[in-house]
Amino acid sequence: METEHLVTMANQIGAFYETMPDRKKALDDIADHIRKFWDPRMRRALLACVDAPGAPEHGLTPILIEALRLNRNSLEPH
Repeated sequence: METEHLVTMANQIGAFYETMPDRKKALDDIADHIRKFWDPRMRRALLACVDAPGAPEHGLTPILIEALRLNRNSLEPH
């Protein structure tokens, strides 16, 4: 799957949860959704975008970057 498509899908998830009044819960719910419904290859590719210099330039929204960094350990495939 193309990285651009993964970023688009992830940003859509982030946009949905961004409206929640409880920011911490929103960040956890974003990560939980990705952990449950994305296969390990998709999660690896998304985390690689976060690790790349200039992550926002890759199209990742701030809430998504924050959620992925905060919950990285639970998102990394074993």
